[in-house]
Amino acid sequence: MEVTNRYITIKTQVDGEPKESDFELKTSALSISLDPSSNDIIVKNLYVSIDPYQLNRMKSQSSSQKAIGFAAAITPGEDIDAYGVAKVVASGNPEFEKDDLVVGLITWGEYSLLKGGKYMLRKFDPMGFPLSYQVGILGFSGLTAYGGFFEVCKPKKGEKVFVSAASGSVGNLVGQYAKLFGCYVVGCAGSKEKVALLKEKLGFDDAFNYKEEPDLKAALERYFPDGIDIYFDNVGFEMLEAAVVNMNTFGRVAVCGVISEYIDATKRAAPNMLDVVYKRIKIQGFLAADHMNVFPDFLSTTTDHLRTGKLHAVEDISDGVESFPSAFIGLFRGHNTGKKMVKVADE
Repeated sequence: MEVTNRYITIKTQVDGEPKESDFELKTSALSISLDPSSNDIIVKNLYVSIDPYQLNRMKSQSSSQKAIGFAAAITPGEDIDAYGVAKVVASGNPEFEKDDLVVGLITWGEYSLLKGGKYMLRKFDPMGFPLSYQVGILGFSGLTAYGGFFEVCKPKKGEKVFVSAASGSVGNLVGQYAKLFGCYVVGCAGSKEKVALLKEKLGFDDAFNYKEEPDLKAALERYFPDGIDIYFDNVGFEMLEAAVVNMNTFGRVAVCGVISEYIDATKRAAPNMLDVVYKRIKIQGFLAADHMNVFPDFLSTTTDHLRTGKLHAVEDISDGVESFPSAFIGLFRGHNTGKKMVKVADE
């Protein structure tokens, strides 16, 4: 038996800001008859995560491509792998059965053929939550926020926390975790609607639109008259420079992403290193994979907060395989609020 699989590829390497013409919708026939001893699995994709780091994989060259396996370069014309939720259609692996719900690395398409047992996939219990939560708040976005804040920043109650790109998939969760922990939290975002979301729904103590601030250093001094203890960086460049100037002694910076630098090679952060030295500021990059050891704690804490209504899932969902390019491009234009993903099909 065969199914028709529609999927998205890049036509060529993408250097600079991505555009619709960089992508191509392809169609191929996919046999769903598998050799029982093959270890191959075919899944029907349901929800697929859209993440900025994928742009670095699409470039002709990026230092990140050699740093870790999941950041390896994407070949034009080939499948684009991404984190997501799927349903097993056929399995040559005895650990997975037809109709199992799974989460892991799938593809920008309607179906994914995962070959030879060399895949990252696990079954999961939805625990009464929407399946989309596995892509965002209960997936790597959530773990990134939790691990980055608690393991890298090591907060103390009452500390002052600044979060950039605070309405994004990770930033909104960092701010919520920090408030629940007992910190003072200010976030920045790119529109008045996003600022309102942070303050009125997500519980941030304050928030501002960075586009309305001609002097970021002065803005942060205004919002943090007693200095910043923790900066959770999703942006890089000028925002990191401004935060370092306003950091307190023994401040911590968790570098989660540098989205401002992804599409413009001329934007490179140059923080005042005298501040870093004399204020003994720790600046640490990290990946969610570094913190798999705290996954059980993260999952237990997050689900408890969700059930009690103390934590909010903010999702931005596009529909259909055709929407992958526009969903991805929108990340770099500030179009998304919360976790961006594509819903490919109903369960």
